[in-house]
Amino acid sequence: MIPQDSFIIVTKIDPVQLDKLRSLLKTMTFADRTGMADPDNPLVRFRDFDEIHFARFVVLADNTLNDRADYPQLPSREPFYLCFMVDCDGSADELLARMAQRPDGLRTIVGHCEEFGQTTDLLGWLRARRVKPAASYVNWVGRSVGQVREEARLHDLLRAALSEIEESEPQKILVRLRQSIMLPEPLKPAPPTPLSWRIRNLAHLLLPFVVALVCLALFPIITIVLLGIGSVLFAVALRRHEQTDKFVKQPYDADWVAELRKSEDHDVTNQYTAMGSIKPGWFRLRTEKAILYGINWVARHIFTRGSLARIGTIHFAHWVFLDQGRRAFFCSNYDGGHEAYMDDFINKAGFGLNLSFSSGIGYPTTNWLLARGAWLEQEFKHFQRRHQIPTDVWYKAYPGLTAHDLARNSRIRNGFEKAAMSYDEIRRWLAEI
Repeated sequence: MIPQDSFIIVTKIDPVQLDKLRSLLKTMTFADRTGMADPDNPLVRFRDFDEIHFARFVVLADNTLNDRADYPQLPSREPFYLCFMVDCDGSADELLARMAQRPDGLRTIVGHCEEFGQTTDLLGWLRARRVKPAASYVNWVGRSVGQVREEARLHDLLRAALSEIEESEPQKILVRLRQSIMLPEPLKPAPPTPLSWRIRNLAHLLLPFVVALVCLALFPIITIVLLGIGSVLFAVALRRHEQTDKFVKQPYDADWVAELRKSEDHDVTNQYTAMGSIKPGWFRLRTEKAILYGINWVARHIFTRGSLARIGTIHFAHWVFLDQGRRAFFCSNYDGGHEAYMDDFINKAGFGLNLSFSSGIGYPTTNWLLARGAWLEQEFKHFQRRHQIPTDVWYKAYPGLTAHDLARNSRIRNGFEKAAMSYDEIRRWLAEI
């Protein structure tokens, strides 16, 4: 398989250039679809890069800085950033190098940022501002853009051919379909998984277990005692913070929500970008980093085949720290409407929302980290809308297709290529078309 990769470039915007930059980014989008990228836009022609799944440019302008009023130890102002993010197949660094070679598009965009000046080495400048997400999620590791498009084309051809067949016996229908389908090109087999990726992935999988086993083998008593004491101290500190964190009201701003909705529902998939401040102090930051390490581990090694916990509508997601951990932002690409997206998480994985975001200023109060929080539904929904910001430019390589569609098309392809299927297997396969 071709494993996915991503790059996230974050750079400070020259405040004087902020309005000009936003106006420039609008030229990359369709006039009648706010934020939706034109694949053939003159600045970054996304259509030319077949390995890109999703991409976005977003001005990270934090509209929740006033929530810091009760935390005087935090700065009252922070810089604006431009974030350029891409989820792709293969090496993201190689893709970035190719994109930087194109004439003037990226250079024109980042020319509105601080410290760019007349830089001649655009690629080096971009690489120096690449940040590593604290956690990432991929819906289906190894499903490439090419595979998605091939399988979608096969599904369309099968569906059209099926409507012309008058047979009633499943076996005969299958034979007729295989005889009648004329693909423009043969379906490409999955390439071998790079050995280097396998080694890195295995090392990442085993690292926490190796560390734990080494500690237990070398210092069994000390390790067990420290774990016990550490767990008690963490529980006490957590409860103290939950009971003493200042309450920050998250009002519902109808005008702001109306502005956010302008860039939603132009496709079956939507974008989401939110940012805010981390509660001050080492405890909250260290806890958040540990939790995101765990989320990244399970997303990379367990939830790799179509769902994050029980949520099957997310294509890609990233959690990223900014400003030495004082702030963070979250980006995702999800299917369906915004309200359904939030309800899905609250109903199926509210504890995951608490783990991921309860260290943020203004998050609804939790009990022992897992309880309450997101289950205070209206408080949570006001919190996330207040922290959400518009995504200025958003690109999707396969419009009209949901994560469910991608999984269905893969099953259809597997059946189409399978040498032999039972009667029941054929019936189930035909029902998917």
